[in-house]
Amino acid sequence: MTAAVPTSAAPRRQGVRTLPGVYAPQHDTHLLLRALARETVRPGSHVIDLGTGSGLLAVAAARRGAHVTAVDLGRRAVITARLNALLARQRVTVHRGDLAGPVPGRSYDLVLSNPPYVPSPLGPPPRRGSARAWDAGHDGRAVVDRICDAAPHLLRRGGVLLMVHSALTGTEATLRHLSRGGLKAEVSDTASVPFGPVLLSRLPWLRGRGLLDAHTDEEKLVVIRAEQL
Repeated sequence: MTAAVPTSAAPRRQGVRTLPGVYAPQHDTHLLLRALARETVRPGSHVIDLGTGSGLLAVAAARRGAHVTAVDLGRRAVITARLNALLARQRVTVHRGDLAGPVPGRSYDLVLSNPPYVPSPLGPPPRRGSARAWDAGHDGRAVVDRICDAAPHLLRRGGVLLMVHSALTGTEATLRHLSRGGLKAEVSDTASVPFGPVLLSRLPWLRGRGLLDAHTDEEKLVVIRAEQL
């Protein structure tokens, strides 16, 4: 998840509350929410939201009758997601942990994720602090690749992964990674949004690495949809 989009420019948060240090829903969250709205989520289906943050996506899936599990590394995110589920009067089981680590061996009809994906000049992803929600190593793929590895094992037959990240992270790399795992992968949604403070502070570094040209003034977000055939 990224703070690259200024909160003031982001869509409405639909009454979601966030504790200090928890990633608030922004353009990437709402792009994924739009993709979720198009999926068939049957009552009683099983959904997991990896890196749930505020819990907005988990609550949206629960509203449609799904059995929803949400996971996040941050204590405050876990509290926030539980609070938002309570306020929405939806049942969401929230665990603190790393990806699907707290629920080993389980499989799902739908996997949702808005993971950390911002390329960082600082090296490995941070172990703590708010930047853990967006910084994802030099190529931005530290968590994205792990989700690609896990998806074939997490999805039931006919199950779907919906994951959002920046085009800076490597759209084709994600599609290839998921395809190698036997999934049918495609880009289902895109959006161009203004650079926020994090990416603005990294423009010289990103351009030096060839990830952005001198004339680009927006970030492209993509939603990857992958299906277990």
